[in-house]
Amino acid sequence: MLSLKHVIEECQYGRVVASNPLIGQYTTSAIQDLLTSLFGIASPSSKRELIRLILRILNLEGGRKDQLQSRASPSSPMKPTDMAKEGTEMTEETEHMIEKNGAKETETVVSAGDAKEMRAVILSGFGGLNKLRVTKKAMPEPQEGEVKIRVKACGLNFLDLMVRQGNIDSPPKTPLVPGFECSGIVEAMGENTKGFEIGDRVMAFVNYNAWAEVVCTPLDYVYNMPDDMTFPEAAAFSMNFVAAYMMLFEVANLREGMSVLVHSAGGGVGQAVAQLCSTIPSVTVFGMASSFKHEAIKDSVTHLFDRNIDYVQEVKKISPEGVDIVLDCLSGENTGKGLGLLRPLGTYILYGSSNMVTGETKSFFSLAKSWWQVEKVNPIKLYEENKVIAGFSLLNLLFKQGRCGQVKTVVEKLFSLYNQKKIKPVVDSLWALEEVKEAMQRIHDRGNIGKLILDVEKSPTPLMASDSTETSEAGEEEEEHEGDNDNKERMPFIQ
Repeated sequence: MLSLKHVIEECQYGRVVASNPLIGQYTTSAIQDLLTSLFGIASPSSKRELIRLILRILNLEGGRKDQLQSRASPSSPMKPTDMAKEGTEMTEETEHMIEKNGAKETETVVSAGDAKEMRAVILSGFGGLNKLRVTKKAMPEPQEGEVKIRVKACGLNFLDLMVRQGNIDSPPKTPLVPGFECSGIVEAMGENTKGFEIGDRVMAFVNYNAWAEVVCTPLDYVYNMPDDMTFPEAAAFSMNFVAAYMMLFEVANLREGMSVLVHSAGGGVGQAVAQLCSTIPSVTVFGMASSFKHEAIKDSVTHLFDRNIDYVQEVKKISPEGVDIVLDCLSGENTGKGLGLLRPLGTYILYGSSNMVTGETKSFFSLAKSWWQVEKVNPIKLYEENKVIAGFSLLNLLFKQGRCGQVKTVVEKLFSLYNQKKIKPVVDSLWALEEVKEAMQRIHDRGNIGKLILDVEKSPTPLMASDSTETSEAGEEEEEHEGDNDNKERMPFIQ
């Protein structure tokens, strides 16, 4: 391997010039090949600087070609002392340039990193589907104790729809990036962050910001995925199965021979509940779902009823004493019905309030109606009837109440069940980020069977993309009028 000093001296003394018949037409491409083969220099900026210097050495810049030919001619050789002096000066200049250029490249990388952008779904304000946009924003970098994840898939939940409407307690300030769960590949880690390696396949909980190409989240909310699990499955796994497991086993203490009633049995949580119940012998599951879903989910529950019928009477025909556990994501009048169906020592768990969502935007009438229909609970009556009423919010448990250690234990148990092939996330459909409006409309219509997934790498269909990524020539977001979404012809869903 030739040293840099030797190459410079060879060029300076004319030996390379004299021995290379192409030197008169020495090209930048050839010099690039020389640099790569001799020194392994691949950086474009390093190559450019070195090429300029070598061209200067070879006298091919600034109209000094005649001087080069004079130096290369045997009839007029340079004095050895002059050649050595000039060669040494060129060598020192080159080495100084390399050090200076290396520092510049470091600064350039940092500067480029600061300017890196990513695609993300932005909620510009609370309201209808027109408040959602896919746009570019600055890519986050991990802080101390955080993991940076290159996102592959994100989960879409009914809660995200309620967030969009501003239909939750203490909603965050907009604009914001929605989403609470994702899966992807570890890209970087902050200081004092251990337990993961670059390239690890992980799933994670995120306190908003999940619907983007890159997220950063604390170490405690990140879990290595099982080897056989796909990214869409992982995004469908975290919130649904953890919530279902904790409600059944941590809150209600599900055991052999018990019975469970679950609303929205065709949704992501409903299907997770059904699968987890199947891991315990002799558990009876009563499920409520829209009639068009019955054929697809009939094998996952013991008894299936249409969500629009008087299910209380239908359940009592089969089980006159009622059920041991009621899982209610609807609220409203279903709270009283659920409490009325409980057996002694039974547990009613409220984990949502989707009855408050009727139209595309927040409805104060629906909110008031749902609140009015909730049966006022008398603690003395609970005491007399030996019934338990509980609530469950996984996100509050994680982000407000600091129970990430308890959740991690549950995740490990669930991974064990997954590896034993006893449970498997049900993915309804995959959507590009640009199709988020269509995906959210599907979950609003209660049309999904299992989980809707935003696939970050999926290419959108043209109609959907134009509906969700409208920008002006200046890059400004253009707001649609509130009622425009109702007039648009929506592309039919194809599974």
